[in-house]
Amino acid sequence: MREHFQLNSSALLGHSWGAVLALEYALRHPERVSHLILMNPAPVSVSDLSLFRKVYAQQLGADLDRQREIAAGAAYQRGDPEAVTARYRLHFKHALERPADYEKLMTAMHAGFLAQGSEGIIKARAVEDRLYVDTWNVDGYDLLPRLNALKIPTLVISGEHDFIPPEIAARIARAIPGARFEMIRNCGHFAYLERPTEIHRALDEFFRRP
Repeated sequence: MREHFQLNSSALLGHSWGAVLALEYALRHPERVSHLILMNPAPVSVSDLSLFRKVYAQQLGADLDRQREIAAGAAYQRGDPEAVTARYRLHFKHALERPADYEKLMTAMHAGFLAQGSEGIIKARAVEDRLYVDTWNVDGYDLLPRLNALKIPTLVISGEHDFIPPEIAARIARAIPGARFEMIRNCGHFAYLERPTEIHRALDEFFRRP
């Protein structure tokens, strides 16, 4: 996209696991990133991944076993949109602060899965699995020590009630020189959906900084 629009660099925003990809890209090609926004970032180290998994298991309780049952089932394995939606209803059960936002998210995800169809779901899953092989599944995976080399204006956003512990986002912000950390109150994991006004303000202030 950058090459298509003939841009020397561009602002890059990654949400959740997309923040891991954004950081991987920025570390490889810092000259191509003018600004970096990491919204509700996923863990970028195996130690923080362990912390997230521990908190996640505590949040879901018995629903974690139910989620695993769905993922192991034939319908989910063949990419059935209804089974995939059922799994993500459990996965994001504690990810948003307000029930209405949760239902809005699940309605959108369900529509997306239906539009993708089983073939598209299976292809997307294969891409996801490969990305895990290259990142989280690498022994000792840890981007934090490398982030000190980034000289890109960076904004890190977390929700007060994010199901990914906010201290994970704070650690990423501290590792990047000059990064700004923004905590959004009364907000979960989908800050752009749950608190759009606050997000617009934070982005506007970020891009106005000298």
